[in-house]
Amino acid sequence: MIGKLTGKIDSLGESSLIVDVGGVGYLVHCSARTLRALPGVGAPVALAIETAVREDAITLYGFLDPAERDWFRLLQTVQGVGAKVALSIFAALSTGEIARAIATQDKASLGRAQGVGPKLAQRIASELKDKVGALPVPAGASLPGAALAPVESGPVSEAVSALINLGYRRIEAMDAVAKVQGRLGEGANTADLIRAALKELGR
Repeated sequence: MIGKLTGKIDSLGESSLIVDVGGVGYLVHCSARTLRALPGVGAPVALAIETAVREDAITLYGFLDPAERDWFRLLQTVQGVGAKVALSIFAALSTGEIARAIATQDKASLGRAQGVGPKLAQRIASELKDKVGALPVPAGASLPGAALAPVESGPVSEAVSALINLGYRRIEAMDAVAKVQGRLGEGANTADLIRAALKELGR
């Protein structure tokens, strides 16, 4: 099983690249987000690899961070999420955004990914909500976890909705509210959360 490839980029495609490792070219499938982050042809590259072995094919999936590979595996434990859908989720959301969306049961954000309808978004959010804390997220990405209540009700929901109405993206609003609630405590009211979140967003 191949777990990592280190070489140089031979060519780049719409959904894959070829990594030249000592004269051998490996076809590696990646999300659109990963492909955009890669350097140009001829540049050195190191990818964490997930190897999928089937009767008729061996397919390699590449990730810039081993944490992304862990999330790729976890997403596929949900019925209806295969490799193609998992990669489309990575194309729409970063690993940190996926973690926040699941932790806060934000089905709308998960539904931004191609191939993820409302029912599948609900299944992903509900089945993985207790597993989010077990996986790493990139440095600098905040994970609200238990500190942020589900967005369906209460001061958190009201504060997030107010920020969205002011023109902020849902992910930005949720992240800001998560940070300030951690400082203010779970008893913070809606007005306090909004004021503090606006200051956070204005930094």
